[in-house]
Amino acid sequence: MEINTKIREQIFEIINNQIKDNNPPETKATFIRLQKQGFDELQIRQMIGQCLAVELFDAMKFGKPYDNERYIKNLLALPKEPFD
Repeated sequence: MEINTKIREQIFEIINNQIKDNNPPETKATFIRLQKQGFDELQIRQMIGQCLAVELFDAMKFGKPYDNERYIKNLLALPKEPFD
C-alpha cells in the first residue's frame, strides 16, 4: 500500500507541474473542463493520472518512448477512461 501511495503522489506532482507550467496546455484545459462538468479536484487528478499512468507503464514495462500525442488524445477523451 505504501508504494501505491508514493506513486500516486508522484503522479499528482507531475500533473500539478503540468498545470502550473501549462505544458502540455491540454492538461490544464482538461482540468478546467472537468471542473465545469462537476467533477471534484481529486476525481480530476485521478482521471488525468490514469492517462499519465498509461504512458509511464508503457515506458517502464516495454521501453517505449513517451507518447505525448496519445496522452493528449486520452486527456481530451476524459471522463472516458483511457483503457476503453
